[in-house]
Amino acid sequence: MKPILSLAAVAVLSLSSTLASAQNVAVVNGKPVPSSRVEMLASQLAKSGRPVTDEVRGQIKEEVIVREIFMQEAQRRGLAASEDVKAQMELARQTILIRELFADFQKKNPVSDADLKAEYDKFVATNSGKEYKARHILVEKEDEAKDIVARLKKGEKFDELAKKLSKDPGSGAKGGDLDWANATSYVAEFSQAMTKLEKGQLTQEPVKSQFGWHVIQLDDTRDAKLPAFEELKPQISQQMTQQKLAAFQEELRKAAKVK
Repeated sequence: MKPILSLAAVAVLSLSSTLASAQNVAVVNGKPVPSSRVEMLASQLAKSGRPVTDEVRGQIKEEVIVREIFMQEAQRRGLAASEDVKAQMELARQTILIRELFADFQKKNPVSDADLKAEYDKFVATNSGKEYKARHILVEKEDEAKDIVARLKKGEKFDELAKKLSKDPGSGAKGGDLDWANATSYVAEFSQAMTKLEKGQLTQEPVKSQFGWHVIQLDDTRDAKLPAFEELKPQISQQMTQQKLAAFQEELRKAAKVK
């Protein structure tokens, strides 16, 4: 019977050794390095969109082992006792915990499809209707603007004058072209003057706004072409998720007793 018991003991020891080996990626200077480190890095890599092939997993394994070697050497030199290192490690710990806090909040407080649709409907209500394709020349003084109007009436080309005289760096280089936009995209004074124009018409008097004096020409109008809900859904979801998170952060800040 003794040989049988001995064989059983060997089997148990062998099994224990195999399980321990499976739990560890390596043993460095007598210290086991858990396989969970490899899995953690592999998971992070997969989340970033990179496929974790056998070759990549081998590279991760080597990375984990090398990190352990370097960590042991840093500890051997007493670097972990440095106040500066302790402060950095505490900041790193805080960063990880805060990241997990926010991830946990977002997981437990997702934006519903109903919320997304309601936000999209607001967008449609605000941006539906007409779109205007206008151009303008922006100058600092009213006299300058009146002179431009007079020159345009005499036949000078709008785009050429805009390139020479407009103080708006964005549209000036494009001949004053503002591209298609909803009337609400502009300041009230500009919008009110623009929407009164007919296609091809020019403002007879300069329009004053907080930016200066505008000479406006309306090139065309059209019914607003808005993206479909499904097209904007990811963008709206990201925006509303960030808004929820910001509100959560503000709530915590207000509730905290800071002296």
